[in-house]
Amino acid sequence: MGPEWVAILTLVALFVVGTILPINMGALAYVAAWLVGVYSLHLSEKEILAGVSGDLILTLIGVTYLFAIAKNNGTVDLIVASAVRAVGGRVALIPWVMFTVTAVLTAIGAASPAACAIIGPIALGFAARYKINPLMMGMFVVHGAQGGGFSPISIYGTITNSVMEDAKLPSSELTVFLSSLVVNLVMATILFIVFGGRKLMHQRADLDDDVTEDLHPGAPAPVGTLTRGVRRDQLLTLIAFVGVAVVALVFDKNIGFVAITAAVLLAILSPTEHKDAIKQVAWPTVLLVAGVSTYAAILTESGAPQFVGTWAAGLGAAVIGALVLCYVGGVVSAFASSTALLPVIIPIAVPLIGHGGISAGLFVAALAIASTIVDVSPFSTNGALILANRPDTIAEPVYYRQILTYSVIVVAAGPLLVWAALVLPGW
Repeated sequence: MGPEWVAILTLVALFVVGTILPINMGALAYVAAWLVGVYSLHLSEKEILAGVSGDLILTLIGVTYLFAIAKNNGTVDLIVASAVRAVGGRVALIPWVMFTVTAVLTAIGAASPAACAIIGPIALGFAARYKINPLMMGMFVVHGAQGGGFSPISIYGTITNSVMEDAKLPSSELTVFLSSLVVNLVMATILFIVFGGRKLMHQRADLDDDVTEDLHPGAPAPVGTLTRGVRRDQLLTLIAFVGVAVVALVFDKNIGFVAITAAVLLAILSPTEHKDAIKQVAWPTVLLVAGVSTYAAILTESGAPQFVGTWAAGLGAAVIGALVLCYVGGVVSAFASSTALLPVIIPIAVPLIGHGGISAGLFVAALAIASTIVDVSPFSTNGALILANRPDTIAEPVYYRQILTYSVIVVAAGPLLVWAALVLPGW
């Protein structure tokens, strides 16, 4: 058996074990990288570890550290409360507020599950109070997280752009970001129409007394967050977010260094308040990405991407091979981590891009979207978080069946529609 088959079969086993057992897939990927690297590719341990991207890991740590500080000092609550009040009691706009706030959080660096964990309970609380369809509200949160998830300074975006750069593909940061945002907006719009969003347009509510309760059930509003305007530390945090985006994008500085510098400066200004923020860094995600990135390098070294890409290209048409890979990404990601899948699925597509005349940016966008819109699945972290925070007005088995049915539709139709919109026309 050739090394490419060893690497591919090990990858399949990796996802199967990581799906069935509650073991961090990054840890499993490190074990797989070591075994395949040493015993199939005859690499040294130093060569195996060379596959870890220090830039990517620093970015993950920096942006999630900065987001932890924003969560600690109430800046996240401030953003949500301000957005809800901005709709002036229009119930029909509340789902769109939740979509927008979740999208903003992931766009500025929050991990998608973290954003869903924060906004999900708030959104579903509003759904119960104002009789908004809970499936629509929950899926709005997930689609919002994915809609903002591929911004150039987000976790998904950083991973995707880093993998494209390593694969020598042309930079398409805005193409991937805007494609994901548009697709998720379209899906949210369909949900809004199908699940009674138009009926909500005639409803009004006085949110002044309700926002605090939904943000912090049973507790008074944090001083300065909802009652006295913006506190100094919150203002500084908002300035930090804007500063990170400007310095990283306009001046082309490393987002990891910029984000962690901003986080450290905020921590210095309020050392007592933020002393535990570093504990809230998404360390499981860091391990996940580090491990899977290492195995992705082993996969590339084995020649597996070229092997799969050549096979897909040999199906008769490059666009058919692209459709196959979109479905592979969608089906696998519905049961596994999208964060773990992206560093693997994109390199596999490189030979198809090189020999099939397919636009690199649009094909990667299709792969990225097909691999993340399925996170509505109750077997994924985001879908599970929405299920776990269901309103008391709906039984868990009923809500589970609703989410499962919707996710099956998305897995079945999503990759096909994304491929048809982005790849098939040959833009």
